[in-house]
Amino acid sequence: MDRLLKIVFVTGLMLGLAACAGPAKEGEGAAGGGGPAASGGDTRRAAEAGGPVDAKTLLSDPNSPLAKRVFYFDFDSAEVSAEDRAALRAHAEFLAAHPGISAVLEGHADERGTREYNMALGERRAKAVAKLLVLQGADRGQLQTISFGEERPVALGHDEEAWRLNRRVEILYSGY
Repeated sequence: MDRLLKIVFVTGLMLGLAACAGPAKEGEGAAGGGGPAASGGDTRRAAEAGGPVDAKTLLSDPNSPLAKRVFYFDFDSAEVSAEDRAALRAHAEFLAAHPGISAVLEGHADERGTREYNMALGERRAKAVAKLLVLQGADRGQLQTISFGEERPVALGHDEEAWRLNRRVEILYSGY
């Protein structure tokens, strides 16, 4: 009986230790965290070297194409420019590669036009960006569109420069 108790105790201790020891976190070696991605190095260099690059690193890298998250529109238009299409392709590829991440697309308008018209215009802009992202590989379930119309301006002036800055769609990644 004493021997059986010892075997059960040792087995339980081994199982407990095995449960506590998990795999090393991404980017951590035996020394506890080397490599370009873990040290905040160049994201592209880490990816090219085959090292792991997590979503947070990609989204926080100012040199990444994902750093551009505000897309501007012409007056009374919801057409995405050719330049912005290229940048949005990177966002679509990112979303396709990270199905657990979602984004909110906020559509905005300048102060000209009625409040109702600007709400609809902001919605058309957000939906145009969403459509393009889906066509380029993102899943529709990852995207939420919302319009603020003229209600949330980034520039408070009443001139062309302020209006240009307020005609936009912003991509906001949930949790980042």
